Parts: sequence; C-alpha cells; structure tokens
Amino acid sequence: MIMVKITIDGKTTEVERGTTVLNAARKLGIEIPTLCDHPELTPYGGCRLCLVDVEGAKTLQTSCTLPVSNDMVVHTDTQKIHDARKFILSMIFSERNHFCPYCQVSGGDCDLQNSAYAEDMTHWPIMPNWQPYPVDASHPFIILDHNRCILCRLCVRACGELVGNFTLGVEESGAESTLVADLGLPLGESSCVGCGTCVQVCPTGSIIDRWSAYQGKETEVDTTKTICRGCSIGCGIDVLTRDNRLVRIEGDWDAEINGGVLCEVGRFHPMVEERERLLTPMIRTNGKLKATSWDGAISATAEKIISSKGKFSGVASTRLSMEALNEFKAICDAFDADSIATTEGCAAISAIFDLAESSDKAFESKIDEIKDADCYLIIGEDTTKDHQVVSFFAKRQIPAGAKLIQISDCPTGIDNFANESLTIDKKSQSKLINAIGNLIARKSVDVEKIAKTFKLNVSSLKNVMRIMSSANKVAVIFGSRCEFDDATAVLESIISLNTLLNGKLITTKGNINSVGASMLGINNIATTDNSEVVLMALGDEELPQSFSRKFEKIPFSIIFSSYISPLTANADIVLPVQNWLEQGGHFINADGQILEAKAALEAPETVISNEESLLKLAAVLNIKKQQGWEEFVKKAPTPVTIN
Repeated sequence: MIMVKITIDGKTTEVERGTTVLNAARKLGIEIPTLCDHPELTPYGGCRLCLVDVEGAKTLQTSCTLPVSNDMVVHTDTQKIHDARKFILSMIFSERNHFCPYCQVSGGDCDLQNSAYAEDMTHWPIMPNWQPYPVDASHPFIILDHNRCILCRLCVRACGELVGNFTLGVEESGAESTLVADLGLPLGESSCVGCGTCVQVCPTGSIIDRWSAYQGKETEVDTTKTICRGCSIGCGIDVLTRDNRLVRIEGDWDAEINGGVLCEVGRFHPMVEERERLLTPMIRTNGKLKATSWDGAISATAEKIISSKGKFSGVASTRLSMEALNEFKAICDAFDADSIATTEGCAAISAIFDLAESSDKAFESKIDEIKDADCYLIIGEDTTKDHQVVSFFAKRQIPAGAKLIQISDCPTGIDNFANESLTIDKKSQSKLINAIGNLIARKSVDVEKIAKTFKLNVSSLKNVMRIMSSANKVAVIFGSRCEFDDATAVLESIISLNTLLNGKLITTKGNINSVGASMLGINNIATTDNSEVVLMALGDEELPQSFSRKFEKIPFSIIFSSYISPLTANADIVLPVQNWLEQGGHFINADGQILEAKAALEAPETVISNEESLLKLAAVLNIKKQQGWEEFVKKAPTPVTIN
C-alpha cells in the first residue's frame, strides 16, 4: 500500500494512493458539498458543486474525481469557490421548479436545499424555467417527481452499479434531459424491481416513497440500526420511527452483508402491513374465542400439553430468535413431542443439514466470496423474487463481464439477464447437473446426446460448457426454498459440480433463522398423524392457506401469533406476541453470521415477546432453565462456518 500526503485547509494527513480529494477531506472531517457523489458509487463529477482550489492548478477542480498526489495542497473555503458554488446552484435552480425557500418539508432532508442555505442563498439569481413537469405515481411504492429532479444521475448509477437492474436512464440532452425508466415507460410498468435504492440515494425530493413524506424529517425521527428479517440474508437496516410509528426503512450503508442495498420485501413490505393485530389472549369457550388473562391462557396451555401425554406436535417459525426457539425446543423435548418442525417444512433445507451432519464439515462459502465472481450458476430459485439481494450481487457484475447461467423448471426474472437459461423439470435436475459435471471432468464429450436426453438446445448446452470452462471464479447459488422430490440427490450433484469447478457454493436457505433452527434440531417437516394437540409459535410470520390446512384435523391447537389469521381464527388458545419491530434477539443467517436484532418500536401493553411468552409457559410447566443456545451452536454440525 503506497501512502501519499495531502494538506487540506491547513490540515495534513496521509491517504492511500488513488484516494480522491473528497474522501481525503472526509477523513479530516472537512465537509465539501456535493449532489452527485456517493461513497458506494463510482465518482461521476456531474454536479460540479464539490469544486476545490488546488495550489498549482489553473482552474478549480472537482474533488470527487481528483485523485490525491503527494504533497498536494488544497483549499475548500475561498471566495472563488463560494462564487462558483453559488453560480452552479443558480443554474440548477433555473432548470426546474425548485421552490426550496417555500418547501413544506424545509429543514435538513434535501441536499440541494442544504447546499443553498450553506451559501446564504435566499432567492433565485436567475429566472427559473416555470415549465411544469409530470409526476409519475404509477409505481405501488415509489413516486417520481420530475419537477424536483436535478439530473445528478445518482439513481441511474445506483440502479446499475448497486442493483444491477439498469432500469433508469436519461433521455434527450441539455435542458430537455429527463429521467426515464426503460425506454420511457411509466415506472410502475417498467422493469423496476421495487428495491427502492433510488429513493435512498436521491439528494432531493424527486424520488420518494409513498409513506414517509411529511411524516418526519431526519432531525425529528429516531433511528434504530437492526437487521431485516424478510429472508435468510439478514441485511443491515436503519429503521426510522417517530412517536412509536414506523416512518420508513433504509439500507445501512455500513452493513457488511448487503452494503446498503435492500429488496422490496425488506424496504417496503413492512410499510404496507395490513394484517390485524392480536392484542389479548383468548380461549375458546362454548365454540367462541373469548378474551382472558395471560395467566389464564398460559395455565390452560400447560394443562393441555400435560394431558396430551406426548401426543402433541410443535411447530415454530424460523423468524423467531435463537432465544425463543431455544425455549420452544425445551418445552417440546420436556414432554416428548411427537414432532418438532418449522413453518418452512422444506426438504431442501433438511437435506443441507443432513449432509453437513454426515460430512461433519462446512461445505458452503460466505456470501461475500461470491460478490466478485465472473460466472454465476443459479439453480432452483427465482432470485429476482426470493432472496433478491443475492441477485443484485450477481447482476451488477455483468457489466464487468460476468456470465450468468440458470437451471430452473420454469421461466424466471433472471432470464432477462442470463447468458443461458436451461429449463428442465425438477425430477431431472440432479441428472442434468451430474451430466454437466461429467462433461467438465471429460468423462463424457457427447454434448449432443446429453442435450437430446434432456430436451435442451445443443448450442445452449455447448455455450454453458464454454462459459464454465473459461471462468476464473464460479459462484454456485442453490435456491433451497424450492421443493424437490429428492433434494439430497440434487444437493449432492451441486456440491460435486461445484468441486469440479473449484467454485464458491452458497444455499439461500429460507427465513432469517433457518440455520439457527436447524442447529437446534428444529428443521423437520411437520407431521400431525398421531397428534391431538399442536403448539405453534408463529410470531409474525404470514403463512399460506396450504400450510393452515395441514392442521385442520388436529383436535386442539394453541397459537402464539402477532396477527389474526385463519389459524388463529380456528385455534382453541391464542396468545398475542410482538412483531419483529417490537423485539430483539439473535439470529444466524444463511452466511453463518450471528446477528443481533434490536427493537425499534414499543409493543402494546398486553402483548409480550415470543421469548417471554415461552418462558412463562416453561415456568408453569416446571421446566428448568435451559443452557444457552450458544452451547448448541458450538456442537451442532452446519453447512456454513459460524462466526
């Protein structure tokens, strides 16, 4: 690492060669205004607001694109610079209908407004163009107001560089330049995946979400750093709240796993939650659920578990924390539950951990290791809809030359990005993967025969072989939420192929705590044949009707849930618990990282956490305090290295 010395406004520091003047200034705590720069994006130099005066240079320089040279001396606070900034801002204000002095949400959230106030600007030196521009409200989550757009292209670059979707662009030129989606489609009809990254990077109010406007400025909200629990990735998020109300969710730029990007599920779905909350314990009396006390509901639950004499099943959501799952398992074990299962009930996830137990070693890589691959093989999942952030890591490598191959039983959103998509039914996927492995290992060279056997295009299969053979770093992504007739065979073939390719393998798992539940031994598929009672710790998980129907014939059901659902409507005992925003805890994500979540909202008084509710039940059942879940983590086999 070669270090160079720079002096900015009389302060001297050393930075790595290649560092921009803007980032060197940030290191020294010197603020240089900018409208088009973002630490996670390639320097652009479009707005020109970050101009600085470099000794020896004839003109002012853009600090966001200028690399530091040894012994460089820079000034950021001269009259020449301030005059230039005012002129630049005046030109920006003249292009659109920017009514910053009269803005309804004036005071801190808009970088354009803040920059103008920093230069003591109180009016428009140049007459604005009063032409009205359209507002695009076609998207279910996002509103695009062209009147406030400054054409900084932050959204365009973020959509491409961070998300890899390349939906946004700019058409026309000069004063006629306009932000567009695809080839001029309304945003709601475009290829937008609804991740909202454009909303988060927009420096003005041009791209906003539908809920947080006028709900509280940055100086008026509380921010809680926690993790998303929408899938197994565990992305870092900032939850913004005000008066115990969710305002919006943003990606945490400092989060190691996701680096600030979020998917639609993580950013917007919590904002549109419409399920009705459960607020009081209930017991079915004379055919109807009637409110009762927590003590009464817990006592009735304990009596039913004891009287079942082991003829009961336990089902837990993999959205529950390690602390809650540990208590749930203790209750089920203490009374010899007929079955302990998860709401996922996925054969693929069970197969992953069975193989980990039989091999007694981790066989998966870390998610971070796939971010710079030059060939991606995605099997068994549409990652543009499920575990969406993983698809971002792959798609954004395409401009750098990365190739993408998909094997699936039906068309998916990845088809638009893939070099080759091999569509084949799930029953034949393991055989195809083995055949591809034989081709790579030179055990077979008859590509035409293999293509004919699996009804594939010969040229497509040949191209797949060329791509894999020429790749330097292959990433294999197995979508383990999918159901296979023989998940073990599919997984074994994938592992063998990955070994031949010397690649990096990750499996996406299911919910946020799929790994943790499996390590506790709660990864079975629910069986209810001999059960007279089912104890279900659902938390805030929303389950499909097909899952609910599995338990219709069980005589007695006890449900811990945050929301009213068909399951709670038919239950005999219902206990209200907190949702994910109201409780903290620990989770083990698909990457094997132990993550800590923090509560961002206070729950209603009559609602308690999943862990506390299960502890109450354990106390009434006289179950001794359990060893910490950490002890299970030390001993249990796992496909990923836990850290």
